[in-house]
Amino acid sequence: MPGIVVVGSQWGDEGKGKATDELGDRVDFCVRYSGGNNAGHTIVVGGERYALHLLPSGILNPNCVPVIGNGVVVDLDVLFEEVDGLEARGVEASNFLISANAHIIAPYHQVIDKVTERFLGKRRIGTTGRGVGPAYADKVNRIGLRVQDLFDPELLAAKVEASLEQKNHLLAKVYNRRAIEPAEITEHLLSYAERVGPHMVDVSKVLNDALDEDKVVLFEGAQAHHLDVDHGTYPYVTSSNPVAAGACVGAGVGPTRIDRVIGIAKAYTTRVGEGPMPTELLDDDGERLRQAGAEFGTTTGRPRRCGWFDAIVVRTAARANAFTDIFLTKLDILTGWERIPVCVGYEVDGKRYDSMPLAQSEFARAVPVYEELDGWTEDISGCRSFSDLPKNTQAYVNRLEELCGAPISGIGVGPDREQSIVVRDLL
Repeated sequence: MPGIVVVGSQWGDEGKGKATDELGDRVDFCVRYSGGNNAGHTIVVGGERYALHLLPSGILNPNCVPVIGNGVVVDLDVLFEEVDGLEARGVEASNFLISANAHIIAPYHQVIDKVTERFLGKRRIGTTGRGVGPAYADKVNRIGLRVQDLFDPELLAAKVEASLEQKNHLLAKVYNRRAIEPAEITEHLLSYAERVGPHMVDVSKVLNDALDEDKVVLFEGAQAHHLDVDHGTYPYVTSSNPVAAGACVGAGVGPTRIDRVIGIAKAYTTRVGEGPMPTELLDDDGERLRQAGAEFGTTTGRPRRCGWFDAIVVRTAARANAFTDIFLTKLDILTGWERIPVCVGYEVDGKRYDSMPLAQSEFARAVPVYEELDGWTEDISGCRSFSDLPKNTQAYVNRLEELCGAPISGIGVGPDREQSIVVRDLL
């Protein structure tokens, strides 16, 4: 041991990749345990920018074994495009492991995802159209395709045919789309068997053996707490469990294996897609945050909705995930504001709330109650210790720590790997 989980505390895009990479050279295994290629992690090393969608962020550290757990849904096209792209840039990516029980995103999942979202119109969820939701739906309906099925062609063909029997009716009769040929899908998926074979393992055994040998295993969730299908702002959520508890299910380890849970929080708030976001700014400040923080989706390129830091949102995540630490990212983006508001509560229909309202309909009407803190004008991108930060910046961090209920142990002051401050060691 130890087993460490990294969890987003807001609505994703908090900079989990940077925090994970910060730990990577001291980590033996880095594990993706949920989600699919609807999430993206961006890491900057030596000025080089890497966008990862399926491979864990630890792939950039040569001594760390990247692992894709059973809780992930895998688009094989994307996986090997990512592997080939990294190796073309000189990054060794052939040492990854993938669970035999991980489910596969088939091309028909993407078709269903896109036509369903268009059909919803104003009630759309904001899906990326990558097929993640339909793949998880097939998993729950027990008609999903698993990585191990690539090595039983007859079984795979039967599963594809059975799945498409109902989907083709839906496509033709509801969405007026042409039917999908099962044999084409089967042939396409089987073409990856040779490449997948050397990487397929029993991930649960590999990781438990590693923890028994006192190796460090880092579990990296996609998306974030408030996009969790059970704990997020439903229905505007993802189709999996990115919360810390999801690491156990999505990688095959017991809860007693987890020693530390690091919540990642951006120094302000962003969200992509639909759903409530009380501190969203639809003014010049919101656009300024978007441009300064380059707030455009790693996966989709969509502009992110931007707003001030919502301490209630992060505190809720800290409680449910039992954060032992918080890593605060993009603090440098707030440089230049004279005053910086922080949301410390809500008002809903004239009633004050100091926690998230129980009903989602109330949260959707929540008006933020702000506390204003003094800003700073100094460039903090070169700071490497907490004492290097301007006094007002230190006060901002200290106040967020008080409001969120967990110690802020790391701070990001720029996109590059070196632009970090360690307040307390994360390992």
